Amino acid sequence: MNAGVAHAADAAPAEGNGTGLTDIVVTATKRETNLQKTPVAISVVSEQVIKDRHVQSLIDLADGGVPSLRVATFEARQSALTVGIRGIVPFDQNQTARDSGVGVYIDGVYLARSQGLNAALFDVSRIEVLKGPQGTLFGRNTEGGAVSIVTRDPSGQFGGRFSAGVGNYGSHTAEGHLDLPEFNNIAVKIDAVEQHQDATVKNPLAGQAGWNQYERVGGRISAKWTPIQGFSALVSYDKGRDENTPNFSQLINYNPNGLPVGTYNGSSLTLNGANCTAGKTCIAPLSPLVTPTGGNRLSTAPIGVPQQPSVDRTEGTSLHLNYKVMPGMELRSITAWRRVSTEQWDNSGGAARTIFAPNTAFSRYSLSYLNQRQFSQELQLVGSIPQVDYVLGGYYFNERAQEQASTPSSNTWNADGTGYTINSETVSGAVTSKNQGWAIGQQFLQRASEAYARSYAAFGQMTYTPEWLDNKFHLTLGGRYTNEKRHGTLYLVQGISSNFLFNESVSRFDPLAVAAYELTRNVNLYAKYSTGYRAGGANDRSQTFNSFGPEVVRSYEIGTKMDLMDHHVRLNLAGYMMDRTGTQTDFDNVDTNPNSPTFNLHTEETRNAPGTSKIRGIEADLTVKPAEGVTLGASYAYTYTFVPPTANPFLNNALYQVYTVYTPRNAASAYADYVMPVNANGSEVRVHLDANYAQSQYSFQNEPVKTDASFVVNGRIALASVPMSGATKATFSVWSRNLFNTTYIYRRSGANDAVLGDYGNFNSPRTFGGEVQITF
Repeated sequence: MNAGVAHAADAAPAEGNGTGLTDIVVTATKRETNLQKTPVAISVVSEQVIKDRHVQSLIDLADGGVPSLRVATFEARQSALTVGIRGIVPFDQNQTARDSGVGVYIDGVYLARSQGLNAALFDVSRIEVLKGPQGTLFGRNTEGGAVSIVTRDPSGQFGGRFSAGVGNYGSHTAEGHLDLPEFNNIAVKIDAVEQHQDATVKNPLAGQAGWNQYERVGGRISAKWTPIQGFSALVSYDKGRDENTPNFSQLINYNPNGLPVGTYNGSSLTLNGANCTAGKTCIAPLSPLVTPTGGNRLSTAPIGVPQQPSVDRTEGTSLHLNYKVMPGMELRSITAWRRVSTEQWDNSGGAARTIFAPNTAFSRYSLSYLNQRQFSQELQLVGSIPQVDYVLGGYYFNERAQEQASTPSSNTWNADGTGYTINSETVSGAVTSKNQGWAIGQQFLQRASEAYARSYAAFGQMTYTPEWLDNKFHLTLGGRYTNEKRHGTLYLVQGISSNFLFNESVSRFDPLAVAAYELTRNVNLYAKYSTGYRAGGANDRSQTFNSFGPEVVRSYEIGTKMDLMDHHVRLNLAGYMMDRTGTQTDFDNVDTNPNSPTFNLHTEETRNAPGTSKIRGIEADLTVKPAEGVTLGASYAYTYTFVPPTANPFLNNALYQVYTVYTPRNAASAYADYVMPVNANGSEVRVHLDANYAQSQYSFQNEPVKTDASFVVNGRIALASVPMSGATKATFSVWSRNLFNTTYIYRRSGANDAVLGDYGNFNSPRTFGGEVQITF
């Protein structure tokens, strides 16, 4: 998936003989421009690519189709996503007072929380992946880049499409998009989506959900009013619900340190008749119900646990106003209100993350309830005068987020580990850390916090094209001034009311300078300097709501964009260096000793790393059209990262080497498309195949343990545009994700090696299905 792939609806024929690659239109500079003329490193996921790869939500981009874009679950949860670009990947942004280093936008509206990012996509025209700091035009929390999702507006002409499909693991989908004819200058469009998949890992406990299942439903209605030429008002409302369960955590190995295996004498762990210490002189025995899996993905969990789906609810309203003040000048306004609420039910660990001890509780049921509201207002003045294109704007953002969390244990071992019982979700007597359930009102809340953020910004960007250089040289200068304040309260710690406060404020200016030169009509060179930052905040998993400062990136980039051989070959190259100061580094600790008074307590501290973190990279996108109907493409990303050793608060502040998560040193993707006309009525056969590779990578900031390398192949075959009656056409397709059923561990931890072993989460198994789409 690279910059050379675009659907015809989003592109115009390229210059030349009409048989070459099509041009791609992007809006990275707040105006429509040709991708090859835009001096920004961008990858475009077009509407056709979304169909070919069966992309239903952002998690489907986790296989690496855009090599420099990394998408993963937070922990093992589909209910919250980690999104990173060019080595700017947060470890834990899933909190009330923390932000990502990559901004995710839908139609220009920023989505502030990682919760809800995996909602179903509504009629997406394209997804633009803007690489490198986007601090000037997109603002805070875009130091790594931005993911801009662009949907379709109402057309004002009657038409639409409906599709339905079925697949393995009980999957089924239904999707409808209806454009109504314009009436009194008002065009209306209605979208609805339903997506379902059963669990890929079964839960042996009757009546409980399995793992890696989802049920997504949602709808949107939008209306566009065009009362006069040059003015439009587009109002949209969307609402979605995503019920999902996490990926299952498996015990990969047992006793990797080769310690002597102890035995239990009552509750005491002994070795050769004497007491021993787990993790030091011996290791606790493994329950006979649990067998380390190595690199094999389970289809049924060895132990059943209570598990119900997490529920993400998203909702939003936006108003886009566009007014052409005069020729060459347009005034725009984007007003948006959004909310997300999450009920998290994560019992993915089972026995893979807790030692066996007689008659003790195990299986950490991680529960969280988050509510977030945000309001944003953006004004843009976009225009052109002779030799100058410009964008001026102002931005306001206001957010409130509140969360409370608990971690009861759902199961209890018997005396010898040959069996277990399910704890009650309700308890009698006082609710304490040792006497708790998971029903509402029966949970011992470990933490609760709320946080507020308010941000103001003014920005501008100008591109000067001097006529005396034959309009071949372009100088872009821009900057953004931001003033933001954030404050919050950690008002509950370990079930005890508290009043830990934090206040953070920052005022800063982020500049941009780009020099671009058209070496030939189809070869463009550019050099870019820009900065970006990720806001500071506080860690609500700490015991005192410890605050930390922002991190800042300075980026230097050179690149070229080339259309060669009469637009039959497209090659885009970029090389960059990014220096980051104040890197936000997380250190976490989970007490896995069931006899400890802080059993199951997850404590986390965030520190700003000293010195300068280094990120270096090279990216290449190649698209070739060797013959009519055949398109080949390949993308590659090399990413080097280094974070200076940072004081670890759980090791007496000793300097500790930390790592960048979900960032393979080498990643690549390739694809082949073949389109063959069937008859003169426009029917065609479409064949798509893509392959995606990523080198092994870290998945925890403070663990030198790497995941497996990954190689995933996806495919689709379609008989498209089959004439039905009148203007109605049908498309019949079959698809497969992970075609060869490749198995790899995408998240792995060795934190419990001294007392148990590595645990890990596996990628999804092969999925496949068929779909019918009717277009009219």
